[in-house]
Amino acid sequence: MDRIALFNDYLHRQGLKNTSQRMAILERFLRSKSHYSTEDLYLKLRKDHPKIGYATVHRTLKLLAECGIAVELNFGDGQTRYEPVKADQHHDHLICTSCGKIIEFSEPRIENLQEQVARQHDFIIHSHRHELYGQCAKCAAENR
Repeated sequence: MDRIALFNDYLHRQGLKNTSQRMAILERFLRSKSHYSTEDLYLKLRKDHPKIGYATVHRTLKLLAECGIAVELNFGDGQTRYEPVKADQHHDHLICTSCGKIIEFSEPRIENLQEQVARQHDFIIHSHRHELYGQCAKCAAENR
């Protein structure tokens, strides 16, 4: 099932209507290559959809997470971010504690090592998040 149909089905099961504002939020979110906070997405949408409110964006992001289209991410800075779920594209994150930059990466050796450790402990991994905190190259250079 495609994500738009999934969202429509979820809204229907929850007794909610799919509005043009929700669809605009969903479409913009799905095109994202970023990790959006409610404010980030609201500011992007406001240019083309000035009648969409902050609360509508926030509630819609929550609905997207509830129905499995988005994942909520908390990187320790007090701000919840959302990114689209991509079933076949697992990745991890490098988070700059100075400027907030988020870098996505995939490393098969880390994935293999996690599986090996799980097997050694007779453990089945259902999901995981790998986040590394530090400074990006630009911030590290500025602090030298």
